[in-house]
Parts: sequence; C-alpha cells; structure tokens
Amino acid sequence: MARPSPRSLYVERILQIYRYTPGTSGVVRRADRLLAATLYHRHIPLDLIAAALLVATSRRILRPTDAPPLRPIATLHYFLPVIDELTALPLDPAYLDYLRKRLTQLTPAFAAALNHQLS
Repeated sequence: MARPSPRSLYVERILQIYRYTPGTSGVVRRADRLLAATLYHRHIPLDLIAAALLVATSRRILRPTDAPPLRPIATLHYFLPVIDELTALPLDPAYLDYLRKRLTQLTPAFAAALNHQLS
C-alpha cells in the first residue's frame, strides 16, 4: 500500500483540527478540502493554521456571557481572514500558549486535536 503524500497528510491534519474546533458544525465539505489543499500550495505552515483556529475560537468563546449566541461555523473558509491576519502579523508564542491553556480548560477535545495533529 502506498504511503500518503505530504499534501494529503497536510489536508487531513487541517480537516481533523477543524472537525474538533468548538463552534463548527464538525462536517467537512468539498470546499473545505479544496481550501486545505490551497493552503498547502500556498505553503502555509500547519502551526499557523492551528494558531488561526485557536485565535478565532478564542474570540468566539471568550466573549461576554450576556452576548447573543453565535451560529455554528459551517466552513473552513470562516477562518481564512484570521489565517491571513496571522500570516501578515504573527502572534507572540507566549500569547498562543496562554490561549491554548485557557481553551484546554473549556474545550479539552479541541486542545487534544491541536496537540495530536501538530505533533
């Protein structure tokens, strides 16, 4: 049996993290798979994509408790502006660690997916 290509491994890792991201529908669509492949061809590092999902999720979860509920995220494309934002202006790794620890307390499955997929 042939080994998976680097592209297919990259795409599957992104989609796995996306599936476990709080606030998403957990459903992967063809457009999500195509976007993940595009990110591979743009040479966007996996850790940057994971950081973007972490930042966007934090922004959604860590908001005032009296704020109206948000609709579920239906597509990986939702995270593209944050991926572009972090590409242009990377965040301090210490801040990302802080967010990761904060979300680990609130959403252990997402933290586990981040840790597993990027190791």
